[in-house]
Amino acid sequence: MSRLCYRLRRTSLTRKIKFESSVLRSGACLPQAGDLSHPRGDLQLKKNNILRLAMAQINTCVGDFAGNAHKIINAIEQAKAQGSHIVCFPELAVCGYPPEDLLFKNSFIQENIRRLNQIKEKTSGIIAIVGSISKEKGALFNSAAVLANKKTIDIYHKIHLPNYGVFDEKRYFSSGSKFNLYELNGLRLGVNICEDIWIEDGVINSQAQAGASLILTINASPYHTGKINLRQKMLKNQARKNKVFIAYINLVGGQDELVFDGQSMLISDKGKILSLAAAFKEDLLAVDLDLEKLPQKPKSKKTKVITIHLPEQKNILQLIPPARIQKLETTEEVFSALVLGTRDYCQKNGFSKVVLGLSGGVDSSLVAVIAAEALGRDNVIGAILPSRFNSPDSSDDAISLANNLGLKHSTIPIQEIFEKYLDILNPHFSGQPWNTAEENLQARIRGNILMALSNKFGWLVLTTGNKSEMGVGYATLYGDMAGGFAVIKDVPKTLVYKLSGFYNQRENKEIIPQRVLEKAPTAELRENQKDSDSLPVYETLDPILKYYIEDDLAVSEIIKKSFKQEDVLKTVRMVDTSEYKRRQSPPGVKITPRAFGRDRRMPITNRFKEEIGNV
Repeated sequence: MSRLCYRLRRTSLTRKIKFESSVLRSGACLPQAGDLSHPRGDLQLKKNNILRLAMAQINTCVGDFAGNAHKIINAIEQAKAQGSHIVCFPELAVCGYPPEDLLFKNSFIQENIRRLNQIKEKTSGIIAIVGSISKEKGALFNSAAVLANKKTIDIYHKIHLPNYGVFDEKRYFSSGSKFNLYELNGLRLGVNICEDIWIEDGVINSQAQAGASLILTINASPYHTGKINLRQKMLKNQARKNKVFIAYINLVGGQDELVFDGQSMLISDKGKILSLAAAFKEDLLAVDLDLEKLPQKPKSKKTKVITIHLPEQKNILQLIPPARIQKLETTEEVFSALVLGTRDYCQKNGFSKVVLGLSGGVDSSLVAVIAAEALGRDNVIGAILPSRFNSPDSSDDAISLANNLGLKHSTIPIQEIFEKYLDILNPHFSGQPWNTAEENLQARIRGNILMALSNKFGWLVLTTGNKSEMGVGYATLYGDMAGGFAVIKDVPKTLVYKLSGFYNQRENKEIIPQRVLEKAPTAELRENQKDSDSLPVYETLDPILKYYIEDDLAVSEIIKKSFKQEDVLKTVRMVDTSEYKRRQSPPGVKITPRAFGRDRRMPITNRFKEEIGNV
């Protein structure tokens, strides 16, 4: 986990954004013609009009109250040392997000309250907006505690509770029904939480109409492909429509299947991103706002306004320039999410080393690369487990990959064990043709060996199946599905190839052997086997799976999109009959908008069959 660091400049970013008039440049940067920021000489005279806001993008862990409180207090101290008036933290930062059924434990709630009180004692001279649980009259709320000068100034309760996809907040929380505004040196600001900011004409609209010029929204917004652009578009629209500045503070880190990408940001009332925190890393992003240049709003007398007085900040020595915008391409986003999700799953669950089977195929190659990035090459062990059906090229490619990455690896042939199984089963299989029983024996032998290594040395087994395979059940229960974490279970096969090519390109050398990227996919469980013997080619399969699983299109609608009817019907049948397998698979990083498990919850026992209709 990266240490929170306060930055006056970010040199790794390449594109400079246009400055808005309400955000001040650093005194270290000489004003250019046309700049609307304060000249250096005006700083001492006007610093009472400067609001310094710190956005603490921290990586929490569910239930780690001591660790989470330590991060929060550490960020408060850093923000105070740098002269910040306000520091904001993510949603449910005290207890971690999402706490799920831990919320049914009264001891969990009491520990949250105890830690919040501990944090409150560190707020002398600063306002802290802290995501926390609160309980009132027997009802539980997802809340933002407004703390200042060692006091609880107010507690805002989240009004709009999400209850879709990975979210299940109505199971635990009651909805808030009102809000207060807060006034600091003449500035009125509002506080809300995550889903509140997504609702058109919702809380933010009411806060703006009540006179808020700045909205502080604390969030635990998980990543999936396309989410970052979707989120930024929404925030820009809300800022323009309601004529407010928005400070968006997001969680970062992995929690079970979810990955939070961070990218906290400040957006102007014109819908411009002024400053953007790091992607997939902890960060403390500080920004300076000129209170005189924020939007001036009529001030409603119907809304309660709480005035907060803070001592003058004496350590504002220079103004902070906006952080430059960091733009990641989709493949880099996904790769970063997979690395962060894998690292946090292992480390937060006490695993320092992992082991995986290296087949010489693209899936295991990509998982090995991600694991090495996440944990360091010394903490990744590869096991090469050939049978007579594995070509020499496959073993060579597996060894080349391990050597290129610098991984410890060993070869454990399984042919002798396989033959012993066949001998034992021969009387019982007598007269039956070779089929998946014999094929899957090999996968299960490999699973047993990997789990034996795990038990002996305390290594976590990483499985290597992708979303395409999991979708159609092209995987072996207690075989290649045996393990503790399924790194790429939500990554379609075609994206696996893109990610592998991206990694080689990023490293500017052939870490994953080119032959791995070019050869036809195969499980190598029988002679001359190819995945395409059992499945439509992945370039056809993956779009069908997306339409059926993520878009919920009817079979007839998918066929109309120029797919062969037999390919669609075969794919849908395999998806529908494989639910029992997916229920027994390990957790893995959510990448697509609709992942198996938390997002897509289908009954195993299910006789519903769609009618094709007139295609």
